[in-house]
Amino acid sequence: MAIFQAVKGKLVPFEATTFSEAGFKERSDLQQLLKQQIEVIAPDVLIISEEFGDWADSRRRIDLLGLDKEANLVVIELKRTEDGGHMELQALRYSAMVSALTFDEAVDAFQQYLSNIGSEDDARTRMLEFLEWEEPDAEQFPQDVRIVLAAAEFSKEVTTTVLWLNDHGLDVKCVRPVRTAMPVAC
Repeated sequence: MAIFQAVKGKLVPFEATTFSEAGFKERSDLQQLLKQQIEVIAPDVLIISEEFGDWADSRRRIDLLGLDKEANLVVIELKRTEDGGHMELQALRYSAMVSALTFDEAVDAFQQYLSNIGSEDDARTRMLEFLEWEEPDAEQFPQDVRIVLAAAEFSKEVTTTVLWLNDHGLDVKCVRPVRTAMPVAC
């Protein structure tokens, strides 16, 4: 389905483009836009870290780490490629790595993130307010880990893997842009 814009009283179709054709970079463009409007791909998620990689013996980093209202951590992996590469495997690895994150560790990561973006907010207070909790609940945090994959397109291998993972109890979503390079859920 074509997308149009109104120009001087006429509907003019947007030309199809890709992130790479539009000159989008993963980290400096796509990630920056999405972290400010994460609801576009992950409604009711609070971003608590960007480029999270606080673990021993690994230099891998999660593009965006979020928290949803049910106290699930949300691993958000971004790719500007046309097929998504092996992002589902990467996101699974990250999910396993953050699954043992405690509330206090998440607060520390969030406080660092807030500091990096120039916010003086208190991370603990913001997380408790977001979760609508009076006090942290170690038994409820984290409930689980969800995965959101965002890419220009997804290969059959990625979508087949995601469908299989969902059939086996994991919560994995694929999100792709429409032809104008604006992300929407698929």
